[in-house]
Formats: sequence, C-alpha cells, structure tokens
Amino acid sequence: MLEVRNLDKHFGGLAAVSELDLNVSQGEIFGLIGPNGAGKTTVLNVIAGTFLPTRGKVIFKGEDITRFPPYRRAQRGIARVFQRNVLFRSFTVKENLLVGFHLRSSKSATEIFYKNAAAHNQERVEREKAMQILRFVGLSQQADELAINLPHGYQRALCLAVALATEPELLLLDEPLTGMSAEETATMMDMIRALRDERGITSVVVEHNIRAVLGLCDRIAVLDYGRKICEGLPKEVVENPEVIEAYLGAEQDAV
Repeated sequence: MLEVRNLDKHFGGLAAVSELDLNVSQGEIFGLIGPNGAGKTTVLNVIAGTFLPTRGKVIFKGEDITRFPPYRRAQRGIARVFQRNVLFRSFTVKENLLVGFHLRSSKSATEIFYKNAAAHNQERVEREKAMQILRFVGLSQQADELAINLPHGYQRALCLAVALATEPELLLLDEPLTGMSAEETATMMDMIRALRDERGITSVVVEHNIRAVLGLCDRIAVLDYGRKICEGLPKEVVENPEVIEAYLGAEQDAV
C-alpha cells in the first residue's frame, strides 16, 4: 500500500532522514521507533505531505504522491493523528467530526452556503456516520460536550475519531498513546487492532512506549540518526544488537 523509496530529508546542512526505504502492506500495523531525534516524525511529515523530501519518492497504492499537498493525500485516503491534540476546542465532539467529513466532501461552495435538498440529506448521513464513529471510540455519550472540556484520554480518542471521519485507508499515528494511563493505552491499542481487523485500515505508528509497540505492531522499523538500522518482526527487532545499543539500552531487560 505504501512505499517510501530512497528518502532523504535535509534541513540546511542537517540530514534528518537518509536513504530510507519502507514498504507497508495493506492491513498491516507498522511500527516506526528510534531514539529522540532519530527522524521518526520527519518521516511521518513527509508521508503526510507536511514536508517535501529532499530526495526520494512516496508511493501510495501505486501512485506517486511525493509532490501532493496534505489535502490531496487526505482525499486519496491518508489521515494523520498528531502527537498533540489538534482539535477545534470550542466545537462540540460531534462538530469536530463533521469538520473531518468535509476533507473528503465533494460539495461545491454553493451547496455549502445555499443548502439544497441533496445537501441537507448528505448532512443527515454525515451526522449518523459521526455517531457510529463516536460509538466505536467510546465517545457517543460526549457527542455534545465541548472538546476543550474532555480529559486527555478522551481528547486522544477524539483525534482518532476525526481522522476516521475522513474515511482513511492509511492512518499515520504519531505517539497515539502519549500521556495515557495503562487502561487508556490498552483501549487505544484495541481500537487500532479493530480498525485493521474490522475495517481493513492500515496504520503506521510512531510510539515511544516500546512494550506497546511490540505488542501492537506486525512489523517494526528502527531509525537511528535518520537511517534505518533494522526492520522485521517485533521479536527480531528487540533481539537485534544494533537496536539494543542504539535505542533499547538498559530497557531491554524490562521488555
């Protein structure tokens, strides 16, 4: 589904990512890990279109999207959940989802401002879909709450819900478990698995919680100073000497 070919990303004289190749299959949960500053979020930014690569290509379902802006990638089926909670804080939970629907909408400006019968019907369908998504992420009871009033764990779930409103085929998850309790972490991991198992959604996960990554991902790639030093099954990665030296270090016994 996703190919990253010979990717370089430079910021001035700094090489944040170098000669990176990745292949992510449809329906896979793919982990991207590494020490702070290894280039993980930069890779997500290039895949999402926030950054253009210095060199290399991004191929999605056989199409070269390297130069596509983020909104065109969203229209193609790529959605991102940021490390920080990016929400319309003064909107209700349901209203945040309706914004997500507009990213894939085919409505003209006329339909938005002067709603005809078809536009009203589409709006009704979107509200029904919004409630289905909110039930999936466990927020149906909070549909009319302002996003700013939600606790952190619920805000993370809402960020995922907004991404799902764009009807993605590929989810880019940047630290989806950050700041969560053990119970919230387990719930989010179950949701990511359910998205794969029930909806066929592919995920690329950047996460510092090593135990969670090992239990969640089908395959993992490890970056160090912008270069891939290892890729494979979780068991293969955690036992790789380069990974232990570069990233896991003293944590290896805890894993």
